[in-house]
Amino acid sequence: MRSMTGYGKCQLQRGPWEVTAELRAVNHRYLDVALRLPRSLSFLEDGVRKALAALVRGHVDVYLTVRQTEGATRQVDVDPALAAAYVQAAAQIAGATGAVNDLTVTRLMAMEGVTTVTEAAMDEEAVAALTAEAMQGAISALDDMRLREGENLRADLAAHLDAAAALRERIIGYAPSVVSEYRVKLQERLAKLQVDIDPARLAQEVALIADKCAIDEELSRLDSHIRQLRRYLDMSGETGKKMDFLIQEMNREANTIGSKCSDAAIAQCVVDLKSEIEKLREQIQNAV
Repeated sequence: MRSMTGYGKCQLQRGPWEVTAELRAVNHRYLDVALRLPRSLSFLEDGVRKALAALVRGHVDVYLTVRQTEGATRQVDVDPALAAAYVQAAAQIAGATGAVNDLTVTRLMAMEGVTTVTEAAMDEEAVAALTAEAMQGAISALDDMRLREGENLRADLAAHLDAAAALRERIIGYAPSVVSEYRVKLQERLAKLQVDIDPARLAQEVALIADKCAIDEELSRLDSHIRQLRRYLDMSGETGKKMDFLIQEMNREANTIGSKCSDAAIAQCVVDLKSEIEKLREQIQNAV
C-alpha cells in the first residue's frame, strides 16, 4: 500500500549542465500535476508529464531547475562604437569642466551596453536526457517515501477495521434478543390494556417484526466488505478507489442496520461503527 503524500528530489550534473528535479505530492482524487516552466525550458514539459504518469494518483507540484555550471562556455561581446562614444563623451566633459578624465578600460567595460555576456546555447537533447534521469531519481525517492507513509497508513486502517469487526460481533450478539424483547413488551402492553389476543395472532405479529428487524444479510455483507478491505491492505497498485467504494457500502449497511433495529444497545454499536467507518474513509482518501 502506498500513501499519496510524499517528497522526492534528485540533482544531477553532466558536462556544463546541472538539473534539479523536486516533487511534492499530496492526496487528490486523480493525478493532478502542477508544472510551470520558463519558456526556454518548455521543450521539457511533455517528457516530465509522461514520467509522472507512473504516480497514478495525487496532486504533484513539480519544481525543475536547469543551470549551467561554472565551467560552462560564455562569450563576451563588445560594442566598440558605443565604447568610443563613451570615451569621446568623457573627454568632452573633461575639456568643458576642467575635471580630470579618469575613465579607465575597467570602468568603460562596466558601462551599460559596452559588453554583453552570452551564455552558451542550450543543448536541448543533452538537457532533456539529463532531466529524464533526474525525474526518475526524484520519482524513485518520492515512491520510497510513499511506501513508508503507506505502511503507517496500513497499520492505522487495520486498527480501524479490527474495531469495525468487533462492533459487528457485538451487534450479532445483541440481535437475537431484539425479537424476544419485542414479544415481551407487546405482551406487557396487551396485559395493561386487558386485551386478549389469540396466541397464533401474537406469533404472527412477532414473526412480522422478526422479518422486519432481520439484519443477517447486512451483517454478512458487512463482514464481506471488511474481509475485502483487509485483502486490499496487502495489495500493491491502485487500490484507493476500490477501498473508497467499499467504505461507502459499509456505511450503507450500517445505516440499514440502524434503521431496522430500534434496540438501544444495537443503536449505540451502529453509532460507534459509523464513527470507525468515517475514520477509515478519511484515511483511505490518502491511499493510492
